Amino acid sequence: MASASASKYNSHSLENESIKKVSQDGVSQDVSETVPRLPGELLITEKEVIYICPFNGPIKGRVYITNYRLYLRSLETDSALILDVPLGVISRIEKMGGATSRGENSYGLDITCKDLRNLRFALKQEGHSRRDMFEILVKHAFPLAHNLPLFAFVNEEKFNVDGWTVYNPVEEYRRQGLPNHHWRISFINKCYELCETYPALLVVPYRTSDDDLRRIATFRSRNRLPVLSWIHPENKMVIMRCSQPLVGMSGKRNKDDEKYLDVIRETNKQTSKLMIYDARPSVNAVANKATGGGYESDDAYQNSELSFLDIHNIHVMRESLKKVKDIVYPNIEESHWLSSLESTHWLEHIKASIL
Repeated sequence: MASASASKYNSHSLENESIKKVSQDGVSQDVSETVPRLPGELLITEKEVIYICPFNGPIKGRVYITNYRLYLRSLETDSALILDVPLGVISRIEKMGGATSRGENSYGLDITCKDLRNLRFALKQEGHSRRDMFEILVKHAFPLAHNLPLFAFVNEEKFNVDGWTVYNPVEEYRRQGLPNHHWRISFINKCYELCETYPALLVVPYRTSDDDLRRIATFRSRNRLPVLSWIHPENKMVIMRCSQPLVGMSGKRNKDDEKYLDVIRETNKQTSKLMIYDARPSVNAVANKATGGGYESDDAYQNSELSFLDIHNIHVMRESLKKVKDIVYPNIEESHWLSSLESTHWLEHIKASIL
């Protein structure tokens, strides 16, 4: 059953979606244009390349690089292949082969995308022909690392509404019945000075002052103190989010942080115990003590219960997902489908994240 159903959905869809996006992404495209462009999108360079298609083999084409996308159009009469890849989708760019590489199409660039695609382009070895393409791609795919603005801030498209006003956090909190006599909205992070990775407006217990929040934040990794993420519309039970406490090997404590968690518990009157869910495996949490992190101990945080969810870190997840991609792209080996899928451990990670 598994192999039969898997064979219906082959990886050609990844290629086809790129082709369809040319006509579906809302761009007004003149067929006489070489490459579709958004207002504010500038063509930076173009070059003839060989695209190593995982399904049809080498295809000669011309690649166009703008400050927004990488666009490939086939130059072969029997192929209508078009790739349209926003630069923001690119996660890694690597050089393939060297000046002394031998073999057809062994010299070029290997581009890894966040949507699991690997795009390989072969270029001529003479005159370091890939150098300018590599440098331009790296510069514009990772603009902030090269003191360039994100394309969103140079895009000249005109819209009927001001995008900055589409989401109003105060109105959203009011929709959830906040603030109320238990929870208040704090503007302490309005300039992102307390925690740069938290929103400007934070919902915290009514009894906790902004000075308390500053002291609590110093005891949490990257100042991510516990703040409200969700509130039940009827019983008013809440879900908070935060980072690990900075306990360290010496078992440091912070009275303000301990009191704050107890205030959160008391605000949820339907429960006598505060449930703390730590997404990490317990062994990782213990190991993090060596680098200054840690977890909430029973001694310090009374009236609470700590539960580890055993979800591995992002590096393990990425490696597992990469293995999934390898067994389905570009081809699926149906005879070993179940054992290959098991070896990725992906289903184990999914199970751990939903239990």
